[in-house]
Amino acid sequence: MKQGLGTQLRHLIELLDGAVQQAYADAGLDYRPRYTPVMKVLAQQKTATVGELAELAGITQPAATQTVALMKKEGLLLVAASDDDGRQRVVRLSKQGQALLPHLQACWQATKHAADSLDAELAFPLSECLAQAIAVLEQRSFGDRIRAASKKVRLTP
Repeated sequence: MKQGLGTQLRHLIELLDGAVQQAYADAGLDYRPRYTPVMKVLAQQKTATVGELAELAGITQPAATQTVALMKKEGLLLVAASDDDGRQRVVRLSKQGQALLPHLQACWQATKHAADSLDAELAFPLSECLAQAIAVLEQRSFGDRIRAASKKVRLTP
């Protein structure tokens, strides 16, 4: 039986994230792969609101909020009210987060080389395929596609 798209994607994520998580452990780091988009933004921007983090990291606002909360709890981030708007929270790396950056950057470089190696062995580079799929789905969501397909399919009781 052919696996569905969602099943294939979950399995792919398990294969990729599991290997990345193991690479961090092998490097002696207690670090989750989901933190990487936030860490990379803050390594460049120094500070950002949660909304800016979400936009710059390419993740949803709820994902950014959850990730920031986890990272703050682990001592990687400092979060304070904005001087301009007290309702907004400004996020920056803590000393612990800053100290971790050089080790993470080495891991990220190795991960990039591994991803390039994977792309080179595929008939169609995965990174390009994923970028194209994201762009197409941003134009017309998968939900819209399901609704359109449901109109063509007649369900019987």
